[in-house]
Amino acid sequence: MMENLKTKNIIAAIALSLVLASCKAPMATVIKDEVKENIPQNFNQEEQQDANNNSGTTPWRQFFTDPNLVTLIETALKNNQELLITLQEIEIAKSGVLAKKGKLTPTVSAGIGAGLKKAGRYTSEGAGDATTEIEPGKEMPDPLGNFEAGLNASWEIDIWKKLRTEKESAVAHYLSTVEGKNFVLSNLIEEVADNYYELLALDNQLDIIQQYIKLQQRALEISKIQKEAAAATELAVKKFEAELAKSKAAEYTIRQQITEKENEINALLGRYPQPIVRTKENFMSTIPPTVYTGIPSQLLANRPDIKQAELELKASKLDVEAARKEFYPSLEISATLGLEAFKPSYLVKLPESIAYNLAGELAGPLINKSAIKANFQTADAKQVQALYEYDKTILNAYLDVANLMSKVKNIDQYYQLKSQETKALDQSIDIANQLFRNSRADYLEVLLNQRDALDAKMELIEAKQKQLSTVVDIYKSLGGGWK
Repeated sequence: MMENLKTKNIIAAIALSLVLASCKAPMATVIKDEVKENIPQNFNQEEQQDANNNSGTTPWRQFFTDPNLVTLIETALKNNQELLITLQEIEIAKSGVLAKKGKLTPTVSAGIGAGLKKAGRYTSEGAGDATTEIEPGKEMPDPLGNFEAGLNASWEIDIWKKLRTEKESAVAHYLSTVEGKNFVLSNLIEEVADNYYELLALDNQLDIIQQYIKLQQRALEISKIQKEAAAATELAVKKFEAELAKSKAAEYTIRQQITEKENEINALLGRYPQPIVRTKENFMSTIPPTVYTGIPSQLLANRPDIKQAELELKASKLDVEAARKEFYPSLEISATLGLEAFKPSYLVKLPESIAYNLAGELAGPLINKSAIKANFQTADAKQVQALYEYDKTILNAYLDVANLMSKVKNIDQYYQLKSQETKALDQSIDIANQLFRNSRADYLEVLLNQRDALDAKMELIEAKQKQLSTVVDIYKSLGGGWK
């Protein structure tokens, strides 16, 4: 009696030591988000921003007023391949949540089986079967068949909440894919708008070059007339002819750029090449909408890429927690219930053919933990990596807005000065042409004035395009475009 008690105590001690040994788990790296905590109060220390005014919260349909651009954006949101790919990533992440959720519930399966066994006569099993009667006067069959049908169930009891932690991680990852989709939406709208404004700029540059060609043709005619009147030389005629050919070549270059830009927009819209509906006449008179930046901390709630990085950081922390709990013992319960007999006709004899089994197992890693340690170290490193990615996203978002705020002001000043330059050069062209007709100015003066005016008008159009695109860019940088 004492020996049995002593044996039980030894077994219990060994079991307890196994559990305690398996519960020794390493600690995760403690991370601190200093970038988020130290985000500045304003984008520009010289100016105070109003937290109540933030263009990033404005829906894109209200921000963009050009009906042609709105139509293009709507088409892109329906057909863009990158967006459609992102939507499938959301579905994949959603399936991951369901898979983790399924682990919290028992696994039940049904099955049937059949087998045949022949035990050796001179074994304990064979000798026992030979001397056993199923019924009076009826010996045990040899070989012995086995037929069964029933239910099997297994269930891992989540005693350490490891499975719940894995599910929470899957949910966080799913939510991050949703924010990733929002970020793709924001980028897509920005790309469509920027390319649309670039296309309008090319349209206006084409008009300018065509006007310049007409101007060159008139200057060439005048130079020919003056040559016949001995008021100009053959050199002046050739110079005007060369300038005219150069301008015509530039026209075809712009036409090719327009074709490529249209196809670039069509690619964003997920369709084959076709004309882009647009109105170019009001491009130069378009006034960019006023953008209100709010305060930097609002980027954390408005920018989808920051929220995506934050959720990935949360998921990585949960992954570390789940990996750490792999060091703990797991409790699994298994059960079977069904009918079993050595002959199919005996399966219906109840309750004799009823068979069941119930077992519980508490087991944990003891000696070879290298794989578990490796998984934990990988999860821990990914957690630190996710923090750095989150910090980088916040920092880049802040710098984006700060740079674009400065760009908006400088491009506005640049546009105003280019407008003044264009007006002055237009006046100088008229004066130079009048003097040239009256033989009071050299042909080089006319050419130089015309070239300067052309360059200034081209740059003015580019300035307008940059003015509009910069406003779109800062709208996207503030988190706008996906609502």
